[in-house]
Amino acid sequence: MKKNNPFENSREQLEEIKNIIDLDDNIYEQLKTPQRLLEVSIPVKMDNGKIKVFTGYRSQYNDARGPNKGGIRFHHNVSREEVMALSAWMTWKTAVVDIPLGGGKGGVIVNTKELSESELEKLSRGYIRAIYKLIGPDVDIPAPDVYTDARIMAWMLDEYEQIAGKHIKGMITGKPLNLGGSKARGFATAQGAAYTIDLAVEKIGIKKGASVAFNGFGNAGANLAKIMFDKEYKIVVASDSRGSIVNRNGLDVDKLIKHKEETGSVVNFPGGESKEGHHCMEEEVDILVPAALEDYINKENVDKLKTKLIVELANGPITPEADKVLNEKNILVIPDILANAGGVAVSYLEQVQNAYAFYWTEEEVLVKLKELMDRAFESVWVEKEKYKTSMRMGAYALGVSRVAQAMKDRGRG
Repeated sequence: MKKNNPFENSREQLEEIKNIIDLDDNIYEQLKTPQRLLEVSIPVKMDNGKIKVFTGYRSQYNDARGPNKGGIRFHHNVSREEVMALSAWMTWKTAVVDIPLGGGKGGVIVNTKELSESELEKLSRGYIRAIYKLIGPDVDIPAPDVYTDARIMAWMLDEYEQIAGKHIKGMITGKPLNLGGSKARGFATAQGAAYTIDLAVEKIGIKKGASVAFNGFGNAGANLAKIMFDKEYKIVVASDSRGSIVNRNGLDVDKLIKHKEETGSVVNFPGGESKEGHHCMEEEVDILVPAALEDYINKENVDKLKTKLIVELANGPITPEADKVLNEKNILVIPDILANAGGVAVSYLEQVQNAYAFYWTEEEVLVKLKELMDRAFESVWVEKEKYKTSMRMGAYALGVSRVAQAMKDRGRG
């Protein structure tokens, strides 16, 4: 199958929403491309004494609503097109949850499994040195993403503050708690998705104990599986890059998470049957959660799906062609720019806490997150009904309209 270009996918979605909401041509032309795209070379002295040069990117898509915001991913498939697409989606995402931020994204082409801890730290610090002049709490605020975490954010914060010669905790989010991180940030993406699922199942009549399949069992996927397991959903399939584990009677998620931590995969978990590939596609379930990378559901496999609700915990897991098929089948999709917005929402709350140097309890953070996610879901549903369209286009109608209005208010129209 030909690999989709994620940036072309994002543009196709923007063009579709332009026609739905009658977006101004002048605004549309500006929203088709990032305001700034930086490509950098990052030389790292490896443990063997040799220099290896890594390529990194930072895309700053649109700052009309506030400083750009978006994660940094370390992955061998990172590309210019990917970071541009992700920064576009982040622009709409921050607008959908109505926080005063724009959209950015960064990445480095690297397989972190091939690096020692020392090499990983050098790469992390080198990336910040390369983009230092273009980031900061009032400009562009990075965060964790695929194969980056609180430890890496701490190295990046330290490097930035050493260059600046002062403490600037709000320059990055997803930090360790004792360096200004927020409680609940580690599972915020999953918790935000859980709040949207609570509302969606009520809308379409999915009952308690519904069956769920997870494609991807990393941080976000495992955390959401745990939340849903505790709410008595039946998790019947979980897959990762090595294969799938299936149990129609339900997997014990607590034990599965422990197994994954110990072995590095869900495969060979004694509480289910191991199968090759992403077996989620072939199982009949009430809810499917794509929680890995882009293009998981595409025109080649969309007809295999047997589900009522899809929750896009990953960014861009459904191609535009597949999306049209799902709409025709009346399968409800909670789109990524709503479903996984919990992470950026709590990152914003982390910034607020950094600015005030006053920190909330986990319960206080979760109350604020729930308010943001519930309001965003209901607002998207209103747009969906207003334009008689999908949840995705309802979310785009809301997000793009808010960005467009901010641009007009600034005189950029």
